[in-house]
Amino acid sequence: MRQVIFVCMAMLLAVGMVSAQEVAVMAIEETSYDFGEIKEAGEKVSHTFKVTNKGDAPLVITRVIPSCGCTTPEWTKEPIAPGASGEVTVTFDPKGRPLGPFTKNVSIYSNGKKGSFILTIRGDVK
Repeated sequence: MRQVIFVCMAMLLAVGMVSAQEVAVMAIEETSYDFGEIKEAGEKVSHTFKVTNKGDAPLVITRVIPSCGCTTPEWTKEPIAPGASGEVTVTFDPKGRPLGPFTKNVSIYSNGKKGSFILTIRGDVK
């Protein structure tokens, strides 16, 4: 009886270890983007960052939080398969913004990294 219980426990432990090894890994080659000069009275500007899943489990982007209301993120909502890519598009609205240089951060939260992954956009409002 002890042997049966031991074998069952060993199997459960082995299954737990195999599933624990499958993780999503978020990778973004380009983590910052410079828009250069932007006219304050001009149109919104956007940049798309490519997000790749370098892990062996689906990557889920759970939330994307901008540091300012002038910045709007959009992102891939479906799980990103291992080896596949998704996108995070960051849009900056220069209307009513102070003239001069700006730097804004966007925090990406997912199951592929503890804490957040930070993207940065910058430019110069003229």
